[in-house]
Amino acid sequence: MQWTDRIRQVKIILVIAAIVIAVVSLLASHYLVKDLSNEERNKMETWAEALNALNNADENTDMSLVLKVIQSNNTIPVIVMDSDGVVSDYRNIEMTAKTASDSMAYVSRYGRRMYDTGNYIKIYLTATDSVAEDSLEVPDESRPYTLVCYDESTLLKRLSQYPYWQLGVVMIFVVVAIFALLASKRAEQNKVWVGLSKETAHQLGTPISSLMAWVEILKENYPDDELIPEMNKDVKRLELIAERFSKIGSLPEPVDASMNEVLAHVVDYMDRRTSKKVEIVRHLPEQEVIVKMNAQLFEWVIENLCKNAVDAMEGKGRIDLTLMDEGNRISIEVADNGKGIRKKDVKNVFTPGFTTKKRGWGLGLSLAKRIVEEYHKGKIFVKESEVGKGTTFRIELKVNG
Repeated sequence: MQWTDRIRQVKIILVIAAIVIAVVSLLASHYLVKDLSNEERNKMETWAEALNALNNADENTDMSLVLKVIQSNNTIPVIVMDSDGVVSDYRNIEMTAKTASDSMAYVSRYGRRMYDTGNYIKIYLTATDSVAEDSLEVPDESRPYTLVCYDESTLLKRLSQYPYWQLGVVMIFVVVAIFALLASKRAEQNKVWVGLSKETAHQLGTPISSLMAWVEILKENYPDDELIPEMNKDVKRLELIAERFSKIGSLPEPVDASMNEVLAHVVDYMDRRTSKKVEIVRHLPEQEVIVKMNAQLFEWVIENLCKNAVDAMEGKGRIDLTLMDEGNRISIEVADNGKGIRKKDVKNVFTPGFTTKKRGWGLGLSLAKRIVEEYHKGKIFVKESEVGKGTTFRIELKVNG
């Protein structure tokens, strides 16, 4: 339990770290784009002043510097309009085949959009009083003026979008890496499960064979002893457990079997091995419910749920075992009135190693999930649980055909 809490804390820390990195990256990019935008604004003010100088040039004006400034703009889209919105000139405007057919109308609309977004500079036509709109001097609005409307350069637009593309690629990479790590971890866990199960079955085989032989000898020497049949049942039980472990490492072929019989076997077994203070109540339909399954492994699942219920009730209480035929599927519910599961632990109950018991490996429910979902293509989950009132586990399986 502490291990799973630590893993959860690590995940939270990693998520917070990723969010902080993303926010810092976006802020840094935002300020960089803002600085570049201000720089382009300054360039356009210089370009507008050069244009104004060109319009008001006389024979004494040095045109080389003015023309150099005007021609140096090869990246920023700019449209020159009068106060009525009539376009007189434009530069760096990309057009498609569709817009080229009516280029002036397109440029006029484009210039209007630039003006509406505030990307423009006013140039008053009187040379001696020519000032930009954002100058400290207050111009006379009654004088005619020219509008120099501009847009962000292609480079600036790409740079403003780049952080989002970068974060998107990073997120895709992180998601792929997480899935790869989880898949690798799951494959490694599966190998451990298979190896552990096979080795357990192998190790149990020899003593079980020996015990079976001793039981046969005892039967011959003490044919009337009432304890020997009980010993034989326990040996058979060990043989069944070993067989179950041996099947974990492979995909057993499901066959038609009665779910009513499976649940009946589990109840009979639990009744003999639990306290008389534990009541197990069956709720089974009258008709047989036939499902394709491996009966031995499925009995193991129900037994595990019932044993956990007994532990949760601390040896005293009631277990309701319900089988429901719902047409295209069947459902089995195992409900107890034990101590329940905390809400924060519900999502971890099937995690290998998670347990609320002082003693235990935390493997039973994870094995049950593997048997139900991988071998029988069904679902197992906690339907409901409340601390102090009990827990209900639900299994859903598809019906044959």
